[in-house]
Amino acid sequence: MKIGIIGIGLIGGSMSKDLKKALPEAEVFGLDHNPEHLETALKLNIIDKIGEESMLAGADLIFLAIPVDAAVKILPDLLNKIKDDALVIDAGSTKSLICSSVSQHQKRRNFLACHPIAGTEFSGPEAAIEGLYQGKTNIICEVEKTAFKLQEKALDLFSRIGMRIRYMNPEAHDKHIAYVSHLSHISSFMLGKTVIEKEKNERDIFDMAGSGFESTVRLAKSSPDMWTPIFEQNKVNVIETLEEYIQNLEAFKEKLLDNDMEGIYKEMENTNKIKEILKGIPLNKIQG
Repeated sequence: MKIGIIGIGLIGGSMSKDLKKALPEAEVFGLDHNPEHLETALKLNIIDKIGEESMLAGADLIFLAIPVDAAVKILPDLLNKIKDDALVIDAGSTKSLICSSVSQHQKRRNFLACHPIAGTEFSGPEAAIEGLYQGKTNIICEVEKTAFKLQEKALDLFSRIGMRIRYMNPEAHDKHIAYVSHLSHISSFMLGKTVIEKEKNERDIFDMAGSGFESTVRLAKSSPDMWTPIFEQNKVNVIETLEEYIQNLEAFKEKLLDNDMEGIYKEMENTNKIKEILKGIPLNKIQG
């Protein structure tokens, strides 16, 4: 089997590691706009060879792991280049625009729209982790538009690397993911911004910041190249979540101004039920 990985960063590189382990006979080539990423991936044995665009025509499987704005642009042309029985899988954190970009494509049946809920705050091929996808949820959208044999092929691969599968339509995916992922990143970025602006002494931040701050602001280390297009494509849902979040912050502020400590206690007590929802999930397994 010939496998092409487009985008050799954390997501693409980790997928390559897992596929190479699951399919030792496969040959994996990589494509990336950054030549240094390709050289590093080759040295780290993440890929078997640096690919060329002409190799896409002979690939059996192509995994697309690039920012969502770039994915929307290249996906239609990528489908034009592949052979009739090839499978293209994407890993974008937004799904509506990606799905609509190929909705009328003659090879739509060769594409499986996915969002593996896995990752860290780090980027680049050095961040790639073997086993990143083990036990993680992979959301598949519009599965009925993918050829059945290619669905089976994909599900077999996902099973081999230990992923759980959930099906969802693109609109529902984008709405829900705005709450449980996109809002988390915005909160982290803005908390980091607030602290940096107020605490001018970097040593004070380092010495006084506890594990709570570190875990909350962890996502602020994420790549702006990846997240700016995500916020742009999911703008409507993200604004809705922000409005609700801001309302809750304002309500908390008013309780403080009114010295309503009982109200604050009840707010936190009611929110404590999140412990039961996330029970048994280690902190390092909760991905942004």
